Amino acid sequence: MDFDTLIQRKRERFQELETEVANPALFSNRKRAGEIMREHASIKALLAKSDELEQARKQLDDTRELALSNDVAIAAMAEDEIADLDKRVTDLERELQIELFPRDEHEDRDAIIEIRAGTGGNEAAIFAADLYRMYNRYAEAAGLKTEQLAASPSELGGFKEVIFRVSGESVFHKLRYESGVHRVQRVPATEAQGRIHTSTATVAVLPEAEDVDLELKPEELRIEVSRAGGPGGQGVNTTDSAVQVLHIPTGTMVRCQDGRSQIKNKERALSILRARLLERKEREEAEKYSAQRRGQIGTGGREEKIRTYNFPQNRVTDHRIGLTLYNLDRVMDGNLDELITALQTADVAERLGGALEGAAPSAP
Repeated sequence: MDFDTLIQRKRERFQELETEVANPALFSNRKRAGEIMREHASIKALLAKSDELEQARKQLDDTRELALSNDVAIAAMAEDEIADLDKRVTDLERELQIELFPRDEHEDRDAIIEIRAGTGGNEAAIFAADLYRMYNRYAEAAGLKTEQLAASPSELGGFKEVIFRVSGESVFHKLRYESGVHRVQRVPATEAQGRIHTSTATVAVLPEAEDVDLELKPEELRIEVSRAGGPGGQGVNTTDSAVQVLHIPTGTMVRCQDGRSQIKNKERALSILRARLLERKEREEAEKYSAQRRGQIGTGGREEKIRTYNFPQNRVTDHRIGLTLYNLDRVMDGNLDELITALQTADVAERLGGALEGAAPSAP
């Protein structure tokens, strides 16, 4: 694919952004400054990827010339390098195509991730904790930050529910495809007969909502405080630090009690509430327009089984794109890049195909 025209437009836009960023007046408007800085960082990374692709193409062309050399040894060495360089160029072209394709308006935002134990009792709760650990390790390796917002621990060290924020560069763009039902197949530690059990956990990845996305009117909120329950130490359990927020029009309720500060728990609860209401609003709008795609990578719905983690075979399968990898141990250690890239590629290919179909002239 020829990216030259699109890249040139990005370079022109980057120069405009450079001018804006250099203007101190920009930062008098925090929201506008945040949008500009995110776009600036995104295009800067894209242009670096474009430059890397050009260098790889040049290196491939030079190596192909060397492969035609009269010097047998040099030609043989060059020939050995061509396959790797060709793959590198192909990979970079795919990555650049993903970056150039129009993004969802929320893709540069931070994300709030909710993990809940599904079927499988204690084993499901332990699996929910494993997923939480997996995403934390991925975030750490990717230079992202995580903050636990709310949690409901289970008896054997797992989670009935855990909610956390992931912040950094283009978080929702990276993790949006994780929404759905995750299934695990393994022998639980409590299984005396060595039988494989199947359990599930649901994951919901929500873009963090901003105040401008929707208005939380005070008269539509019922906020109650109480003493936190469960583990957490004397300071947590003897003060009215737990906060429960009810959005009366929708019946959406959020409770946060992990922190000792009532103010902090209220902020966390409102952040989760905004994200849930934004998801609800967009889901309702999408249902009005039933033509919205429900394609290869799925809808991201909580009810959709998206991935199976088979521990006895060290196998992970993403059912949406038919991808099976035999490196489950690495995946559970946070190495999600191969899965994320494959899902992004499939999504872009599907949307590009849809765009081309929509642009095609109808048959006479």
